[in-house]
Amino acid sequence: MNGIEPVELHAGPYRLRLATEADIDAALEMSYDPAIRQWYPTRITDRKSAERWLRRGSDWSGGHHATWVVADAADRLVGSFSLVHIDQDDQFGAQVSYRTAPWARDRGVASYALVAATRWAFATLNLERLELPHAVANPASCRVAQKAGYRQEGLLRLGFRDALGRRWDSHLHARLLTAPDSDHPDNDR
Repeated sequence: MNGIEPVELHAGPYRLRLATEADIDAALEMSYDPAIRQWYPTRITDRKSAERWLRRGSDWSGGHHATWVVADAADRLVGSFSLVHIDQDDQFGAQVSYRTAPWARDRGVASYALVAATRWAFATLNLERLELPHAVANPASCRVAQKAGYRQEGLLRLGFRDALGRRWDSHLHARLLTAPDSDHPDNDR
């Protein structure tokens, strides 16, 4: 598997960039949020583990993921975004994962990041399909998927495991290279 060359992406008022040392405290603070802890298992427990998490995310050399910090105009971390399980062998697809910091919610952070990363994955990695699974009990993720033109394809019974190991029904949303959502306003840019 080939490594992926890290890139910075512009996403509306936000920027997707590699992590820096200045992001450690914000990443740690974000990891304490109960909603993030419920839906996204995290190994962040202190500054050292936050630093390791950010460093791993910035290392794209394995080719299996592309991970960014989402930063606002002041360059403060407001979330994170990843493409994971990237299939470079067949260039078929990847899965989307993201977190929005509690201090940045309801500002479109995840939707802007998803649109920008989707465009990049299709254009640069030549992927054909991106999937966005989420627990049905997490309606905010459903809204993010819909805003970014990801169609809901189905319900996976007990398809999502939370950080405590509990199973939840999940929605599977996806976006295809060959069938972009023509109703999404960012598709014309």
